[in-house]
Amino acid sequence: MDFLLQLKQLTAGLFTTGLSHDGQALAYLVSAILFIFALKGLTHPATARRGNLYGMLGMLIAIVATLAGAEVMSYGLIAIAVVLGAVIGIVIALRIQMTAMPQLVAALHSFVGLAAVLVAIGTFLNKRASGDLNTLLMGELSAGIVIGAITFTGSVIAFGKLQGLISGKPVKFFGQHLLNALIAIATIALAVQFASTGAIWALILMTLLAFALGGTLIIPIGGADMPVIISMLNSYSGWAAAATGFTLHNNLLIIVGALVGFSGAILSFIMCRAMNRSIINVVFGGFGSDDSGGDSAGAVAAQKGVKSASVDDAVYWMEDAGKVIIVPGYGMAVAQAQHALKDMMELLQARGVEVKFAIHPVAGRMPGHMNVLLAEADIPYDQVLEMDEINPEFQSADVALVVGANDVVNPAAKEDSSSPIYGMPILEAGKARQVYFLKRSMRPGYSGVDNLLFYQDNTSLIFGDAKDTIEGIVGALKGGGH
Repeated sequence: MDFLLQLKQLTAGLFTTGLSHDGQALAYLVSAILFIFALKGLTHPATARRGNLYGMLGMLIAIVATLAGAEVMSYGLIAIAVVLGAVIGIVIALRIQMTAMPQLVAALHSFVGLAAVLVAIGTFLNKRASGDLNTLLMGELSAGIVIGAITFTGSVIAFGKLQGLISGKPVKFFGQHLLNALIAIATIALAVQFASTGAIWALILMTLLAFALGGTLIIPIGGADMPVIISMLNSYSGWAAAATGFTLHNNLLIIVGALVGFSGAILSFIMCRAMNRSIINVVFGGFGSDDSGGDSAGAVAAQKGVKSASVDDAVYWMEDAGKVIIVPGYGMAVAQAQHALKDMMELLQARGVEVKFAIHPVAGRMPGHMNVLLAEADIPYDQVLEMDEINPEFQSADVALVVGANDVVNPAAKEDSSSPIYGMPILEAGKARQVYFLKRSMRPGYSGVDNLLFYQDNTSLIFGDAKDTIEGIVGALKGGGH
């Protein structure tokens, strides 16, 4: 407690007497600039670490400036919250697996949404007690509660789907769109009622309906759309933070909330474009449904059977290849095979083989999932190419090695008009001379759509754990191959 008081006095002493608010505003400006640099840095793997450092420094300055502000009168509960939050954050950071990062992000989004709801309700109760309520403030409180509540329950549902607590398939029911529309209309009507009258009953009903709407909006969305949904919920959390900033008259919260809100919305748009779908189609389409209007091309192809292969078969092709393109997916993340892939890459390059990695915008369970894993294994950034860059190279590749990816290489997106993923741009791995597909089983991807690539003449499946398979390839290459 004494340290925080001394810190406050020291920080306040940096500014001329009576300019504490100006000093705080200056600190917030510096923080906002650092956050912008952080977003800029995060746009490329080579600068991502620097971007993270900018973001952390900006947040540190923001926290210190807020605690040093004249409006903070007591540090007791703040200190307890800071210590508890730090301990929980450190424990999670040390224990979290990269495969669980998407659901962690969803959980963190839910915290932002819930915080917005609680801050808005707390502000309403305090202002009502002091008689300082006005229509503008009530409108801000309504927006914060509605956006925050939708973000909270939507993120909880997304967490449950990603964690496997809820089925990843779309949960549909008759009249769900009508129900969502009615809930949304009722929520808006109650928000107007609350903003104009301050009625407690309107506050309670508005909050409960907004919580319900977050759940009913996300529950029908299938697993294949989870990367887009995570990005969209990130945008929601930003708008919830911005609304909280208006409530608390905190300019930095408004700026940061707007940055997060817009960046999340832009990323969602980019990902939807990569899937050849609209955000409306994502939210209301139920991507990954098992419904069909008859036998699909996948069902017909399944009757042809598939070819299985061994590690030695893959080694035979790869050690004499001119170019090998690796397509990582969620299966690589589950098996933690990225380090073994690094070893395999180095051994192949020592033999004069050109090795590249192909990244689809929605590979994995969250934006940039595969990039982070490959960067963790110190795979050079110039060998990791995005879909538009790498697709023209598949036809000149001797081997395409698909490591746990599925939907993002499925030719059904181009060939099967009855498929739910029809029209989605894919990595054209099937154009390589030989495709080796590392799979645990014949189960389809997260979307539940059968993969036509399994049945192509130039495709062979190697069944088993991806890490074990890659380590087997590494061992064979070290031993001289065939």
